[in-house]
Order: sequence, then C-alpha cells, then structure tokens
Amino acid sequence: MNARVILLVEDNPQDEFLIRRSLTALHPDNRVDVVRDGQQALDYLFREGEFVGLRGEALPVAVLLDIDLPEVGGHEVLARLRIDERTQCLPVVILTSSDAEKDCLKSYAHGANGFVRKPLELVDLVEAVKRLGVYWLDINESPASVQAAPQAFPSGATRH
Repeated sequence: MNARVILLVEDNPQDEFLIRRSLTALHPDNRVDVVRDGQQALDYLFREGEFVGLRGEALPVAVLLDIDLPEVGGHEVLARLRIDERTQCLPVVILTSSDAEKDCLKSYAHGANGFVRKPLELVDLVEAVKRLGVYWLDINESPASVQAAPQAFPSGATRH
C-alpha cells in the first residue's frame, strides 16, 4: 500500500501527539502532517508561504480540522477551501472538543464531510481517531480531483 497523507490542523500539543500516534499506528508508512493554526493550514493546502516547496505533491487524503484555532478559525478555513475549485472536494472532518450544536451545524453548512467531538477520556480519543483513520485511509476513496496539488493562481488571481 502506498503511503497516504492526512493533514492534522491542531493547536493542542497533547491532542496532536495522541492523534498522530493513533493514525500512524494503523499504517506506519502513512504520514500525518501537522499545522497549528488556520493560516498555516491554508498555506499548506494552497502550497503558499512556507509550504511553496510542496507544489506538485498530492493533497492529503483528508484534513482533520479543529475549530478553535489561532490566526484563522476552522470554520473560515473550511469556507475558503470550499470556494476554491482546487480544494472544494477535499475531504475535511471537523475534529473538535466543542459540544455546541451551532458549531456542528455551521461546519456542515460550510461543507464539512464529518463532525467528530473529541472524547474527554484519552482512551476514547485514541479509539475515535483510529476509527477515523480506518475510514479515511482504508475505506474511503478520494476523488481524483484532489489527487493533484493545487498549482499557483493564474497571474492576477487571488485567493479569498
């Protein structure tokens, strides 16, 4: 099996460690790339700023996106991904500790493919992430349109 990449957008170092460990335990060859704020997530996915060197690499098979992030919030990241044809089909799962119904509704309204509340118990978090990993890495088939990385914007075009 070829290595697959999941992007984790998470600003909590403890959650990052557990999530990364849970995902790589499934398939050690898979890669979990981590960014810690919403602007980094956008730069990573659009291959801009510090991530310009990733141009030409395939996009991740899925993005696990927290809502409450520094710089640019998770809802805004999701909305920006959905309005750009290069990332509108990219699978994005909101993975958050928020238990607010409005966050769930807003996530789906902005085009989230899933909404998962982080369990409070560590063992439950590990199990939930393993289940997410099985689905997104083993079962789900990513659309062909997200296999190629976004290229630079045509001259004069800007990202919203």
